[in-house]
Amino acid sequence: MKVIIYGSDLTAWVAAACLAKAGNNVVIQGPDNQIDKPLQSISAIRDEPGLLNQIERQISENRLSRDISAIDADIHWLALQPNERAAAEVIIDNLSGYTPENLLVVNQCSFGVGATDELQQQLDEDKNQAIVYIPDNLQEGKALQGFSQPERIILGTNSDWALTVTRSLIRPFLQNIEHLQLMTSREAEFTKFATTGMLALRLGYINELANLADQLDVDIDVIRDGMGADPRIGNHYLQPGCGFGGQNFHNYISRFSEIFQKKRHNSLLKTVIDENEIQKELLFRKLWQFYKSDLSGKAVAIWGASFKPGTASIDNAPSLKVIDALLAQGVHVNVHDPEALPNLKNLYTDEPLLSYCDSPYQAAKDCDAVLLITEWPEYWSPDYLKLIEEMRTPLIIDGRNIFDKEALEMYGFSYIGVGR
Repeated sequence: MKVIIYGSDLTAWVAAACLAKAGNNVVIQGPDNQIDKPLQSISAIRDEPGLLNQIERQISENRLSRDISAIDADIHWLALQPNERAAAEVIIDNLSGYTPENLLVVNQCSFGVGATDELQQQLDEDKNQAIVYIPDNLQEGKALQGFSQPERIILGTNSDWALTVTRSLIRPFLQNIEHLQLMTSREAEFTKFATTGMLALRLGYINELANLADQLDVDIDVIRDGMGADPRIGNHYLQPGCGFGGQNFHNYISRFSEIFQKKRHNSLLKTVIDENEIQKELLFRKLWQFYKSDLSGKAVAIWGASFKPGTASIDNAPSLKVIDALLAQGVHVNVHDPEALPNLKNLYTDEPLLSYCDSPYQAAKDCDAVLLITEWPEYWSPDYLKLIEEMRTPLIIDGRNIFDKEALEMYGFSYIGVGR
């Protein structure tokens, strides 16, 4: 099939790469200033593992191209950002006139509940002009795998014709699927928002419990194990830490929170979002308390700057809040991250107090604390003897509770975790 994908962020590029790999002829259209940019300079492509190589391969095999003028296609795929609703309306309006019959549009945008129905009103259903909503279940760091090997797919449409064509398009990705759910587009949109909101609520709740456990001298890991053993709860998204980040996740919960506030004037999600911003500064506050509000002359190592392991993205990353707070106090900050340092350098240009390090041990040299923010695999089992030799003050503040507290204290470290 010939597919045109409209969008310029990670969702659009992942769809383009995977649909092209499945044998489709794919054209991607982004904003004018994105069309001719080198692929390596587009952060959405560069930061996602494997995506740049896959896109370059599909381009070299002539299954993927960039063309702002293309309009003729079997399927038109909307992968625009939440603030690009007006652009979607223009696209739909243009397509309705260009393809009077058998026009299929796939909407993967998080515009809100009911948005697909409103776009459908611009089309003529009697002439098989139809829109199918497919929720974006992208997880940054695992985006290619999530698209090409999904565990579940939701299709939202009222058109049997659109459903048949869409299932034909996504058939290569249905081999190992556990759930293919069919519902109206409005129900599919609500389901996506509700699922993302539930995950955010779980993260917010476990962080709130961890902060309370600190005050009550209770180990949150024990509490978490007890909660997770209850089959009604389980362990998924129940790991306390120093806040969550990521552009895609943040966009969805923020958009859903806006819908709640518009309809109900208040929202649990708004509280979760606000508290998460406070949680991102948790490690700084613990450091501040340890040194009794005096960080003058201190040097601090940060292990992990990306918003989660497996990606170079620093979008809404907790590390940024911590770095900003440390720099404001005149602290010298050494940062190590396996992937995210180039993005950090682009953000903090010419910052004399910020150093970028090739190894965790280089970052820790002559430091008064190591702040573990992102739980990359290479941080889980460091050489403790080497680490304590490098540090000026053997203090570990563990923002993801990955270290064994008793072992660290045995080696001579002061250890501070989240709710431990």
